[in-house]
Amino acid sequence: MFSLKEIFSVTLTLFAVIDVLGSIPIIIQIRQREGRIQSEKATLVAGVLMVVFLFLGQSILSLFGVDYQSFALAGAIIIFLIGMEMILGIELFRHNPLATTGSIVPLAFPIIVGAGTMTTLLSLRAAYSLPNVLVGIALNLVFVYGVLKSSAWIERKLGKAGEDILRRVFGVILLAIAIKLFKSNF
Repeated sequence: MFSLKEIFSVTLTLFAVIDVLGSIPIIIQIRQREGRIQSEKATLVAGVLMVVFLFLGQSILSLFGVDYQSFALAGAIIIFLIGMEMILGIELFRHNPLATTGSIVPLAFPIIVGAGTMTTLLSLRAAYSLPNVLVGIALNLVFVYGVLKSSAWIERKLGKAGEDILRRVFGVILLAIAIKLFKSNF
């Protein structure tokens, strides 16, 4: 039933796709805009999205007549726009001060659980046993929570110059990821 090898593979695969460490500049930017990161809520929403998509993802996409490629392209567009925000220092995704979502959107979706994570979950479900995939999700959520919870500390350690450099570098990386998704799914 449980296999340490499978759990390790699933955990590393999801860790690479979620890339919460690469999202630190975005997390800091959201924290600055929102005033705080709702770590518990963002992690819980991300977890629910992952588990729901693990069980119902194929059916949801089929219901809307959406294939993997279209889903990945939609995610690529969002990633591209977020990368442009980071590089150019502009705001494309307007913050509504009356909204109650706080840092949940865009943090839980599409930053933590984006098209790449969702598509990966469907692939992992086909390749590994369900309990091992669920454990891999849980381990990644613990790490995500730790990064979100320590975002203020990370920001202090980076400083303004470090944060600006990191934001622009990862903005370029996000653009490259978006272009790769365009190329492989177009």
